[in-house]
Amino acid sequence: MPENEEGKKSPGGSFADMFKEFGSAMSEIFNDPKLKEKAKEFGESASASAKIFASRFKDEDVKKKFKDVGKAAKNFGEGVADYFKDDKRGVD
Repeated sequence: MPENEEGKKSPGGSFADMFKEFGSAMSEIFNDPKLKEKAKEFGESASASAKIFASRFKDEDVKKKFKDVGKAAKNFGEGVADYFKDDKRGVD
């Protein structure tokens, strides 16, 4: 994906990468060949979509909404990490 002058990936590029990585991680979790194929298709589709609406990332309302999405993703990740941390303590 294109990078800006500071060498940072564009929001559209980061968005597409996030979906590719998410799909890949989910397919590994469930270790299912059909899911892996669907995850690959999903990642490719998300990447194509990101290219189409990358220009919208400059809109202030869109920036705010993506900050909210980022907070939700962070909360989800922390919740999953806490769940497995608690689960691990129960096994010991």
